[in-house]
Amino acid sequence: MKNVKIFAVAATLSLISFGSFAAQQITQPSGDMKKIGVISAANSTTLSGLEAKLSQQAKDAGASSYRIISVTGNNKLHADAEIYK
Repeated sequence: MKNVKIFAVAATLSLISFGSFAAQQITQPSGDMKKIGVISAANSTTLSGLEAKLSQQAKDAGASSYRIISVTGNNKLHADAEIYK
């Protein structure tokens, strides 16, 4: 039972730390944001998986936020996003 509690606490803390370092998805850039590029992600079967890939790519590019501009596909999804700093 103690191991289950430790695992639950560790899982919760890892999710909190992941969210604090990932780039944030936005719907509209504010006036002080500067567009620094465009990224793409492909071969995902879910929208949440696609968003996770885009968030990681934005973070790797040094962006603080990203805005999805297109999503296409049926079984395998593809998305493009603008990244902002």
